[in-house]
Amino acid sequence: MVEKEQVHEDSRNDESPEPLTGRSWRRFKASNMSFVEIVEMVDILKRADCDGKHGPYPNPNVRKAKILTKVVKSLHRNFGVRRSKDQLRKR
Repeated sequence: MVEKEQVHEDSRNDESPEPLTGRSWRRFKASNMSFVEIVEMVDILKRADCDGKHGPYPNPNVRKAKILTKVVKSLHRNFGVRRSKDQLRKR
């Protein structure tokens, strides 16, 4: 019994000390935004119809999420920079 417990403890030590959660693989390294990235983001946010829809939204967060999705895609397409919505919300 003691040997089995010892084996199980050893196998746990071989694994990574920090288990991967569902979100951990999606995190992007935070880095400073360049001036052109900021200009691109501001251009998208200044558009009257920046999310492609004028209609009523169920709540304001839906609109914000759609706009940030568009900003994330634009930054990746134009500059090759991967940023999460959470990082951009803080800017």
